[in-house]
Amino acid sequence: MKKCNVGGQAVLEGVMMKAPDCIAIAVRRGDGTIEVVKEKSTSIKDRHKILGLPVIRGMITFFETMVIGIKTLMTSAELYGDEEELEEYQPSKFENFLSDKTGKDVEDVMIGTALVFALLFAILLFVIIPTTVASFLRQRIESDVLMNVVEGLIRLAVFIIYIISISKIEDIRRVFEYHGAEHKTIHCYEHEEELTVENARKYTTLHPRCGTAFLLIVMVVSIVVFSFLGWQGIWMRILTRMLLLPVISGIAYEIIKWAGKSDSKFMEIIMFPGLMLQKLTTKEPDDEQLEVAIEAFLAATKCDEGEIDNVEHSDGYHLQSPTEA
Repeated sequence: MKKCNVGGQAVLEGVMMKAPDCIAIAVRRGDGTIEVVKEKSTSIKDRHKILGLPVIRGMITFFETMVIGIKTLMTSAELYGDEEELEEYQPSKFENFLSDKTGKDVEDVMIGTALVFALLFAILLFVIIPTTVASFLRQRIESDVLMNVVEGLIRLAVFIIYIISISKIEDIRRVFEYHGAEHKTIHCYEHEEELTVENARKYTTLHPRCGTAFLLIVMVVSIVVFSFLGWQGIWMRILTRMLLLPVISGIAYEIIKWAGKSDSKFMEIIMFPGLMLQKLTTKEPDDEQLEVAIEAFLAATKCDEGEIDNVEHSDGYHLQSPTEA
């Protein structure tokens, strides 16, 4: 199959696709039309060679992906035109205050604030809760390695319970459907078929380069890494897990990157649990959602190839250049 260097993310009623040098977001508006915006994308890895080294590049990508994710969610709400969603992305008094005091753009302050809260929530859910619960089993388990395995399994259980819980929300379920549409579109491209709804429809919603598989690998790698640290006091465990998260993410990134290039049976076995976990985070999309994903993919690849001018489509909507977006 053809290897693809485009990745994506489901957003509010749409899909974001990221090529090496371009990001495109396609959203199905309330009136049924598709609006697409695209812009050039750069990475700090391109400015300093050391940041492009293995593991380090994964750490940088992890942080940049979080920032891009928050920005695309804000953009999709604007494109969709949902007033309730837009209200959620309006700057608070505190954010306006920080913007005035720091001289930073208010949108950058909003992204920074959202990023901090997202990290704090993730630390609470996937670090503090699992390691606290595991502590109650210490009297029965003497092995430090086994304790780290137990903690990792608790972390995985918390993750699965969290995903199942939010999937019951109608809006989240639609996001999961767009997630499936994103994967089907990339599969279609990798199989070198014309990107049409009919061609994309037949492919699976599961993909080895998915962020869900990445999170599972992060959890597995964390068990191995933390096992070398023994079983310290609870506050030391929380601190070390927070400090080592970027490194673990960098290692997991390299594994995912390897998986995307390898066709070996060994790699298929390694990635199989991650693929099965995607059954929770992807749902079968309808044809309209596939159409949105395809538009996002085409916009990202055209922009990546240097085609950033407006492109008229037969149904009347158009792709916007970076200045318009």
